[in-house]
Amino acid sequence: MKQLLAALLLSPGVLLAQKGDFTIKGKIGNLNAPAKLQLVYRNGGVEVKDSAELKDGVFQFKGSVEEPGQAMMVLKHVNPPADPRMRDMIVFYVEKGTITLNSADSLKKVTFSGSSLNTDNQQLQESLKSVSTAYQALNGEYMAADEQKRNSPEFQQYLDEKLAVIRGQQGDIYKGFIAKHPKSMVSLDVIQQYAYEASDKVGQLDSMLNSLDGSLKNTKNGQELAKLIGSWKATVIGAEAPLFTQNDTLGKPVNLKDFRGKYVLVDFWASWCRPCRMENPYVVAAFNNHKDKAFTILSVSLDQPTGHDAWINAIHKDGLAWTHVSDLKFWDNDVAKLYGVKSVPQNFLLDPQGKIVAKNLRGEELDKRLNELLK
Repeated sequence: MKQLLAALLLSPGVLLAQKGDFTIKGKIGNLNAPAKLQLVYRNGGVEVKDSAELKDGVFQFKGSVEEPGQAMMVLKHVNPPADPRMRDMIVFYVEKGTITLNSADSLKKVTFSGSSLNTDNQQLQESLKSVSTAYQALNGEYMAADEQKRNSPEFQQYLDEKLAVIRGQQGDIYKGFIAKHPKSMVSLDVIQQYAYEASDKVGQLDSMLNSLDGSLKNTKNGQELAKLIGSWKATVIGAEAPLFTQNDTLGKPVNLKDFRGKYVLVDFWASWCRPCRMENPYVVAAFNNHKDKAFTILSVSLDQPTGHDAWINAIHKDGLAWTHVSDLKFWDNDVAKLYGVKSVPQNFLLDPQGKIVAKNLRGEELDKRLNELLK
C-alpha cells in the first residue's frame, strides 16, 4: 500500500496553473467524530499531510499548491473494515480554487464540483467501470486458484490472454478520452499510467501523446514521457540495440559492442529484487546449457549507491558466472534509462549482429528460445 501511495503521489503534475490557494470542502452523510478525513498531496515536491474532522458530515481543508497534481484522501470510519485494502479512499486532483465534494455516506460515492480536472477525471473513471470490473474478476480467478494451478503454463497463458483483452479495451477508452480532452492534464496522466501498464504498445502510446495539445506536450512531464516512449521505440524487436558502456564489478568499462558475434542476453536485475532472484536459476540454467554455443549474458544491476556489497554477494550466491555492470544509481541507472526500463526483471536477447530478437523471456522460455536459435 505504501508503494501504491508513493506511485500516486509521485505522479508528476503539469505546469498549467499558477501557484495558488485551494479549499476542499463538502459533506459526507451525517458523519461525526471519531470519523476523520486524511489528505495527502504534494506542494513543490514536498509531501503534505493534513486531517479534518467531520461535524454532521461537513468538513474543510485549506492549503496551497504550486501546480495542479494528484492527491489521496482517506476516510477513517467509526467502524473501519478489517481488511485495509477495503478502506474508503479516493485519488483526485488538487488545484487552485474551491473544490467541493459531496456523498451520501462514503468517499467511494463522492461527486465533485468546482474543479475542471476532477470533472474530467470522474468522466474517465465512469468510462472505465467495465474495465475495472473485468480486472477484479480476473484477479478473483487468480486468487481462487491453488498454487499448482497458478504455476501451470496453461493458466498463465489464459491469464495473459485475458489481460491482453482487458488492456486493449482500456487503451480504447483512454484513446477516446484523450481525443475529447486534448488540453486536460488528466489526459497526460492517463498516458503516463498506461505507459507503465502497456509499454509494449509503443505505436499506440506514441499516437496518444501526439494527439495532445502542444501546451501539454511541451511541459517538462510531456517531454519526459516523449523521451521514455522514444526509448521504447528504439528497443522494439528488430531494432539494433542501443550501445552503451558501463563499469563492471572491478570498475573496468565494458562496451556492449564487444559482444558482437554472439547471442547476448542484456539482463536488467538488482540484488534487492525478489522476482529477479527467483528468476536467476532459470537464467543460470540457460547460460550453462548454451555458453559454449555462441551465447553469453551481460547483466545490468539497478542496485543503489550503497549496494555494492549486496550486488557482489548476490552474484556469488546465485552463481551468476558472467559479465556484470552497474553505475549503482538505482532507477537512475544510465543503461536502464537508455532502454526505458521501469521494472525488473527485464531482458533483451540480441543476435550476433546486435539486433533485438526477443524481449522479457521468463522461466524456461529463455532456454527454449536459445534452443531454437542455436540449433
